[in-house]
Amino acid sequence: MVAYKQRCALCKNKWALVTSQRQKFVTCMDCEMKVVEQEVEDKEFKKLFQIPIEWYKENSFLRSIRYQYGRWGSLTEKQIEAFKKTVKEKKEKGKEKKKIKKK
Repeated sequence: MVAYKQRCALCKNKWALVTSQRQKFVTCMDCEMKVVEQEVEDKEFKKLFQIPIEWYKENSFLRSIRYQYGRWGSLTEKQIEAFKKTVKEKKEKGKEKKKIKKK
């Protein structure tokens, strides 16, 4: 897989890692996090996006889905399912790490 850096389309100051040729609108993590940290009005999505901020910083997929919701105001069913699946996997990995640390 080819990866290269490109300037952020919003702030034009910072660099963002591009991993796909199809990615036309490239944004840096700081610009995405500004949208991610905004308050969600919809009750269904508010509950969905109630995960630790650190997870958004660690996982570009979670950040991307939350950024798309903040930008467009809605998500498709497949996006919602993929977001839930990723959060579930992240929670399970966190529980496994805690068990290993306790031993």
